[in-house]
Amino acid sequence: MNRSEEILRQLKTLADPAAVAGMARFGISPENNYGVRVPVLRKLAREIGRDHGLARELWVTGVREARIIAGLVAVPRKVTEQEMEDWVRDFHDWEVCDQTCMNLFQNTAYAYVKAVEWGMRPEEFVKRAGFILMARLAVADEQAGDADFRMFLRLIEREAGDSRNYVKKAVNWALRQIGKRSRELNAAAVDTAHRIQTQNSKSARWIAAAALRELTGDAVQERLRTRAARRCKLK
Repeated sequence: MNRSEEILRQLKTLADPAAVAGMARFGISPENNYGVRVPVLRKLAREIGRDHGLARELWVTGVREARIIAGLVAVPRKVTEQEMEDWVRDFHDWEVCDQTCMNLFQNTAYAYVKAVEWGMRPEEFVKRAGFILMARLAVADEQAGDADFRMFLRLIEREAGDSRNYVKKAVNWALRQIGKRSRELNAAAVDTAHRIQTQNSKSARWIAAAALRELTGDAVQERLRTRAARRCKLK
C-alpha cells in the first residue's frame, strides 16, 4: 500500500456522514466526500509535510479531503502552469476551489497570470478561481505595487454582470480586498464600484452596493489612515 492509499484509508476512518449532509446544504458536493472538516485536514497535512509527488497522487483520487490535503502538501515552486490548468478543470464546488487557491495557487509563480486568464474564462469555478486569486493576492502579497491590482479592477468591472452565485461572490470579495489594500486602491475600488452600480444588471448592483458599504465605512477608512500614517513614519 502506497502513501496516498494509506491516507485515503485514514480519511475513511474519520468519515462523518452527517457532516456530508450538512456540507451539501452549503453547496459542497457529497460525491467523493467523507465529511472530514478542514481543521482536521490541516492537521493531517502538517503531519504529512511537503511532498509534491504525493500531492499529485492525492489529487487524482478525486476525493474532496485528498484534494484539499494535496493543496496543502504540494510545493508551490514545483507547480507547473499545466498542472494548474489540469487541477482548475477539476473544480466542481466552491470549497475545493477556494482551498486550493488559498493554500497553493496564490503562492505559485503563475498566480497573477492565472488570476487574469481564469477571470475571463466562462466555466463557473474556473472563473471563481480567478477572482479568488485576486482577493487572496490583495491580502497576502505585501510587496506588490498597485499596477497589477488596477488591472484586476478593470476585469472586475467587466465581469460584474455574471449572475452566477459563486462567481458574483468571488468578484465582490476581490473588489473589497483590493479596496482595503491602500488609500489609493481604496479610491480606485470605490470609483470602480460606482461604475459597476450603473450597469444594467442585478448582480452588478449587488456587487457594487456590498463593496461600497464596506469600503466607504468608518472601520476601513480608519484602518487605511492608520496604515498610511505608519508608513509615513517608517520613511
